[in-house]
Amino acid sequence: MTPYENIRLEVAAAVATLTLNRPDRLNSFTVAMHGEVRAALDAVRADKAVRCLVLTGAGRGFCAGQDLSDRAVAPGDAPLDLGASIDNHYKPLVLALRNLPLPVIAAVNGVAAGAGANIALACDLVFAARSASFIQSFARIGLVPDSGGTWALPRLVGNARALGLALLGDKLSAEQAEQWGLIWKCVDDDQLMPTVRTLAQQLAAGPTRGFARTKQAIYAATGLSLEASLDLERDFQRELGRSRDYREGVAAFMEKRAPKFTGE
Repeated sequence: MTPYENIRLEVAAAVATLTLNRPDRLNSFTVAMHGEVRAALDAVRADKAVRCLVLTGAGRGFCAGQDLSDRAVAPGDAPLDLGASIDNHYKPLVLALRNLPLPVIAAVNGVAAGAGANIALACDLVFAARSASFIQSFARIGLVPDSGGTWALPRLVGNARALGLALLGDKLSAEQAEQWGLIWKCVDDDQLMPTVRTLAQQLAAGPTRGFARTKQAIYAATGLSLEASLDLERDFQRELGRSRDYREGVAAFMEKRAPKFTGE
C-alpha cells in the first residue's frame, strides 16, 4: 500500500476506507493532501476487488474544508486565483467521488465545514454522528459555496433552506440535517463506524455494476427530461439484463436463497 502522510487508505473484505488524517487541523485540505486523496481514489478505482468506499476523518472532525494557512496571502501580495484551486483540486475530487463505479459512504464523525461539508454531500450515502454538524462557512470569508455546494444544497433541501445555510453560515446539527433530507441518517456517536462498516460490507456483497448504473441514472436525471430518463433506464436495463449478477439474482429468488453476487 502506498505510504501517505495526510490520509490513510485501508482495504479489507472488499471495502476501502479512506480516512482524512490531519486531526490537528480538523482534516482541512492542503495541496499535498489533495494529491494523496487523488492517488488513493485512483487506486480504489483500479482495484477490482474493492466494491465499496467509506470516506471519514480522523480525530474529532470530518473535514474543515480548505486549510487557509496553506494559501495565506500577506498584505500587498497579488490576489490568489481561487478558481485555479477549484479546477485543480476540488472539482476533480467531487467528480471522482460521484463517478466511482461503486457505492461511496461518508461517515461524518465531527464538524464538516465549508468544502468539507460539500465533499461529504458528494458521496452517495451520508451517515453522521449525533455530535456532528454541517456548516456552509464560505460567507464568513466572502466566498460562494463551492465543491458542488450551490448545486447540491437546493436539490437536497430546497432554495429557502439552501440560501439560509449559505448566507448565514449557521451550524446545522446532524439530527436537523437528517430531518431536512440533507443526509441519509444520524446515529449515536459510538454507533457511527459500526453502522457504516455493516452497511459497507452489505453493499460490497451486492451487485456492484447495478449499483454503479443506479448512481449514474439518478445523478443524470436532474438534467434530463422524463423521456430521456426512461431511455437511459432502458439502456441500463438492457446492459444489466445480460450480467451474471442479474442471472444470479433471479436464480436466488426462484430458489429462495440469498444471492451470491460477484459484481459482474
